[in-house]
Amino acid sequence: MKDKQTFMMKGSFALLLFMIIGYIVKFYPEMLVSFDQPIQTAIRGDLPETLTLLFRAITHLIDIPVVVSWSLLLAIILYFKKWKCESLLVTANLSLAGILIVSLKHLYQRPRPDILHLVEEKGFSFPSGHSLAVTLLVGSLMIILGQRVKNRTLKYTLQILLGIYLLSVLVSRVYLGVHYPSDVIASLCVGLGVLFMEFPFYDKLRFQWRFKGKQK
Repeated sequence: MKDKQTFMMKGSFALLLFMIIGYIVKFYPEMLVSFDQPIQTAIRGDLPETLTLLFRAITHLIDIPVVVSWSLLLAIILYFKKWKCESLLVTANLSLAGILIVSLKHLYQRPRPDILHLVEEKGFSFPSGHSLAVTLLVGSLMIILGQRVKNRTLKYTLQILLGIYLLSVLVSRVYLGVHYPSDVIASLCVGLGVLFMEFPFYDKLRFQWRFKGKQK
């Protein structure tokens, strides 16, 4: 019970941060100019071609067709390994990411930054769909690795690599000019909030399914 309360508290705090940022975006967007612009300038710099190619490649790995394909493939692999709860976690968070991205963008309708875009993007800016999706899906992978990989060195190495990729996607969205820093920070808050709040229920269901022999 204590652990559940801790996860719920962390999740609630992350979602509260998102709501605060969202409120400012919706009603007082000018207040974020002094926050967003210095970070944009620091990240983008003089737009070196090598860095541009790298960040384009990083961000394309989380484009909708790509992320749906590898997420479903992963879910199928997990299911046939009889890791059914892990498969459910991936597919549920993939679906949830889509629902949240569409609904939140429609709610806030923030225009994209009026600066040079290095990739083509349509729709609204807040929150960052790529950032929210990668937080939920990479977070799911980190949870699964934490429970399934027994070798501590390998486990932590893989989780660190996933964490680096997550951060690189967040930075890439700002570097490529299609999102404000506050967009990606808000997306990270939503993703972490969801992961923290759903983890106790996922972990309980996983235990029950293993106890009943429904999965390995």
